[in-house]
Amino acid sequence: MSRDWLVEPCFAIDEESRQRAREHQTQLTKPPGSLGTLETLAVRLAGLQHATLPSMQQVWITVFAADHGVAAEGVSAFPQVVTGEMVRNFANGGAAISVLARALGAMLEVVNLGTVNDPGEWPQVRRAIIAPQTHNFCERPAMSAVQLERALLTGAESVASAQAAGTKLFIGGEMGIANTTSAAALACALLDESPVLLAGAGTGLDAAGVQHKAAVIERALAQYPVDNDALAWLSRVGGFEIAALCGAYIAAAQQGLPVLVDGFITTAAALAAVRINPGCREWMFFAHRSRERGHARLLAALEADPLLDLGLRLGEASGAAAAVPLMRLACELHSRMATFAQAGVSGA
Repeated sequence: MSRDWLVEPCFAIDEESRQRAREHQTQLTKPPGSLGTLETLAVRLAGLQHATLPSMQQVWITVFAADHGVAAEGVSAFPQVVTGEMVRNFANGGAAISVLARALGAMLEVVNLGTVNDPGEWPQVRRAIIAPQTHNFCERPAMSAVQLERALLTGAESVASAQAAGTKLFIGGEMGIANTTSAAALACALLDESPVLLAGAGTGLDAAGVQHKAAVIERALAQYPVDNDALAWLSRVGGFEIAALCGAYIAAAQQGLPVLVDGFITTAAALAAVRINPGCREWMFFAHRSRERGHARLLAALEADPLLDLGLRLGEASGAAAAVPLMRLACELHSRMATFAQAGVSGA
């Protein structure tokens, strides 16, 4: 299978729309810059959406779920069966992201790329099974070249569905026991950092558990040469859901669809996407600063300034969903505030 699509150019940003939006901001009944990030969000979105007055009403959330062979190393506080059980919980509407998606009026899609505890067919769950889990990357690469390509394309397929539905913002989420270990390993490889600095508590490991997790990652990374090949590292230590996120981020940028990146795991996928196709960085917004160790380092590498800092570390795209109202408010303020002329207010 060809991966040439991954490096195709991203959708062009309309600088004229961005400039018109910037000028529009100066005419609104407020001191220039007084709404801070809410202003810059609207201006950025104007350029991405090719519209002076951007909109953020239609939101699409895809949660990619997959299991990890490295769970056999005892790196998670929860058993592996939880991944499949949570897929069922998403479908039943009981998970945090299910509640948040309903509150936002957002479309929620769940994609099962392979779980040891297969929940079977469920409404709004797309079955894109690659294997029950990745290989234990302490023993061999997590996935084959063919499996990696399937995962990347699965992410792109979700973006195509979102685009066809008229979506204005794509959010990717993840679920997979042991996936903070995979994300930390990927981050260490791409940033040339020590696992001691980037491995965190995940689902609730104690200090000894975090130390063990770092040692597992160290052992895995030692099998491979030090290089900057993001695709190779995805296949070596990544997860199906992390690769799907990476493919989704690249495809969204190529199709002109802004994305809101969630937490630690999705940011690791975002870094891989930017390393593969640097143009996709312009299409990324970052929702929050996770409590997971290592997230701050990833954000710094991407020069990202997240919208929220709420102490979150759940995943599932929950932090990104929580940030959607801010993006919507930014658009509403930009579009609906009166200008000085309209309001009869004297400008500066």
